Amino acid sequence: MESEQLFHRGYYRNSYNSITSASSDEELLDGAGVIMDFQTSEDDNLLDGDTVVGTHYTMTNGGSINSSTHLLDLLDEPIPGVGTYDDFHTIDWVREKCKDRERHRRINSKKKESAWEMTKSLYDAWSGWLVVTLTGLASGALAGLIDIAADWMTDLKEGICLSALWYNHEQCCWRSDETTFEERDKCPQWKTWAELIIGQAEGPGSYIMNYILYIFWALSFAFLAVSLVKVFAPYACGSGIPEIKTILSGFIIRGYLGKWTLMIKTITLVLAVASGLSLGKEGPLVHVACCCGNIFSYLFPKYSTNEAKKREVLSAASAAGVSVAFGAPIGGVLFSLEEVSYYFPLKTLWRSFFAALVAAFVLRSINPFGNSRLVLFYVEYHTPWYLFELFPFILLGVFGGLWGAFFIRANIAWCRRRKSTKFGKYPVLEVIIVAAITAVIAFPNPYTRLNTSELIKELFTDCGPLESSSLCDYRNDMNASKIVDDIPDRPAGLGVYSAIWQLCLALIFKIIMTVFTFGIKVPSGLFIPSMAIGAIAGRIVGIAVEQLAYYHHDWFIFKEWCEVGADCITPGLYAMVGAAACLGGVTRMTVSLVVIVFELTGGLEYIVPLMAAVMTSKWVGDAFGREGIYEAHIRLNGYPFLDAKEEFTHTTLAADVMRPRRNDPPLAVLTQDNMTVDDIENMINETSYNGFPVIMSKESQRLVGFALRRDLTIAIESARKKQEGIVGSSRVCFAQHTPSLPAESPRPLKLRSILDMSPFTVTDHTPMEIVVDIFRKLGLRQCLVTHNGIVLGIITKKNILEHLEQLKQHVEPLAPPWHHNKKRYPPSYGPDGKPRPRFRNVQLSPVDEEREEAEEEVRLLNSTTL
Repeated sequence: MESEQLFHRGYYRNSYNSITSASSDEELLDGAGVIMDFQTSEDDNLLDGDTVVGTHYTMTNGGSINSSTHLLDLLDEPIPGVGTYDDFHTIDWVREKCKDRERHRRINSKKKESAWEMTKSLYDAWSGWLVVTLTGLASGALAGLIDIAADWMTDLKEGICLSALWYNHEQCCWRSDETTFEERDKCPQWKTWAELIIGQAEGPGSYIMNYILYIFWALSFAFLAVSLVKVFAPYACGSGIPEIKTILSGFIIRGYLGKWTLMIKTITLVLAVASGLSLGKEGPLVHVACCCGNIFSYLFPKYSTNEAKKREVLSAASAAGVSVAFGAPIGGVLFSLEEVSYYFPLKTLWRSFFAALVAAFVLRSINPFGNSRLVLFYVEYHTPWYLFELFPFILLGVFGGLWGAFFIRANIAWCRRRKSTKFGKYPVLEVIIVAAITAVIAFPNPYTRLNTSELIKELFTDCGPLESSSLCDYRNDMNASKIVDDIPDRPAGLGVYSAIWQLCLALIFKIIMTVFTFGIKVPSGLFIPSMAIGAIAGRIVGIAVEQLAYYHHDWFIFKEWCEVGADCITPGLYAMVGAAACLGGVTRMTVSLVVIVFELTGGLEYIVPLMAAVMTSKWVGDAFGREGIYEAHIRLNGYPFLDAKEEFTHTTLAADVMRPRRNDPPLAVLTQDNMTVDDIENMINETSYNGFPVIMSKESQRLVGFALRRDLTIAIESARKKQEGIVGSSRVCFAQHTPSLPAESPRPLKLRSILDMSPFTVTDHTPMEIVVDIFRKLGLRQCLVTHNGIVLGIITKKNILEHLEQLKQHVEPLAPPWHHNKKRYPPSYGPDGKPRPRFRNVQLSPVDEEREEAEEEVRLLNSTTL
């Protein structure tokens, strides 16, 4: 009976291909680094929706029940536990929105009764702003703490400040009066490990000692991070954004946004970044902010008792997380809207903006980088870009799209292999191996030894008179005929050419290591590594174009703008464009990404190059697959997420997808007043479905409503404890009026209050294109399929995901369709599923068609069991 289940048992952890093989409660899903046992696994999301009417489908309440009766017709004494959710289940958005409306109406009706009720009303109205304010404050404070601690521990791998142990390298030398301009990073107060241990600052022995201590600290930080994650909070690993997207769509993962996860993620994020692994802290900061939002939402009953309202807070928290990650409040709001949120009403937009504002203000007050900026790599350019530069910008966009497509496929293949082999059973060993390889290869190259954020800062920075980096080692041309305010384009020196070779090696290293690092069992973000790869490629391209314009300024493409002695090309701008292109290729973000990078640079002048590169990277990446990295990991982990970006162009019908299918056991249903408590309990024990359609009677088969398994169980247990006379032979009544019973009959049990009186229904002729659109836009948990008012079957979100996966793999439907697309045409198949006979290419007469349809309806009535 597995194919007809309302909600199939556990998601398989490798891919959706295994959905059809799910068969038991013990099937497990590897989500966010832990094994999660899905007792029952609702794979459906809901959004608030009232009515949908179309040509082929209607949403009705079956039978003769009054349609004005909503699903929250409560008893005089509400049943405790009804309306709550188990772990790894999907919330009922419709029920939650109804509860919120009832609460709001109740508060408004009482606020004029007394001053206390008016105060409670005001508190309820302002609780939304209070919770996002607390979330913004906590997110900004934690982000500042993480930035300061990560910088200090990163420098700890190379040495220590003797005058003040809590200072990092840069802060230590700020206090020194002996620092020179040429050697600004060297000061007596800062001692490398070689100087402390063997007393040598230079030479082979010093290099080897620093090399060994660098590897030692990197391995120590990585081991401590993965151990804390494994022992205390397995949910603290990874980026967290795929799970955040799934949670915001309505799925419940208990503990994923809890206090232990917040604490361990904050600590291990610092350790993981300091270990030098090819990862970033920006993605996990979104998870940290959402943990803060979830914890603070429990302080306010408006949000603690309503899962749908809580997700509005989480949407605002994700905006605050990006705000502190990149110093981009507006970009954070757009990121929440474009990338993670499933349901984003207008008031959530305002509160997201406010949360991002508060978080950015707190981080600016802390000033973790000492530059009065929200991020380490904030830059400003003063040279305009020219029209001919659009060509290299677009080339960077092509590179970003190719990198994104390669990374998604390679990383998903490696993660799938990790899940399917013994290597995945040893996460600590994997982290140690990756950290060791990273440290051994990274130390000899100064650009890979740097903290990734510092690398991006150096690549973004334009060469000025105060820059001493080898990237700015140009030969001064004293024969320049035109003197301008900005430093003119100059021929590259030996330092620049050496830096280019080192950057090429760093590019290869970053590409390979990022593939194997993203997904290991430590907090690991993808934003910074992707931006670093793009920045390296962009800086190389920028230097190449700069030198080409210098040596060939008489070419027609350069002649108008690049005169001798003019500041024509800005290599740092190319690095910024490349960073945006690579990040866009991996995540497929567009608008929010452009705004984030624009807020990093503080200038509107470079919007067009950014837009051109980001759109090009998206187009190139979409040519290889429309999924971004987060959607791919959602799909890999088997999370119940229906992506709105996928298009459905096939011509199947609802009858082709619904359960039960042909040759399956008939649909299990309840009657509104003909079943006893024992009958319902037996059905619950003998089946694994998470809900049952309720019909009028065995003879009528007309739909009345829909009852959830959990609500039935809780209601029956509560009735046995609190109501006298409820026994196994008690009649269960879902109708509005209790039927007349013999005097000796036990007391009936009324369960009308737990019945959904208006389940969504479609006819069996409804095209699946419309059904999929309904599931996406309304976030349905399930949809009943009817034929002339008779319940034929049910379509759940898992059935939709199964069907989409089959179509992607070009799998034919499991059974031929029962009817043709258009009702006015005779169907192509008969009631036995075989093609109808034809005579001279014409199907049988309408009389035969009507007779066979009548026989099919009789067969359907007889096959539906109680």
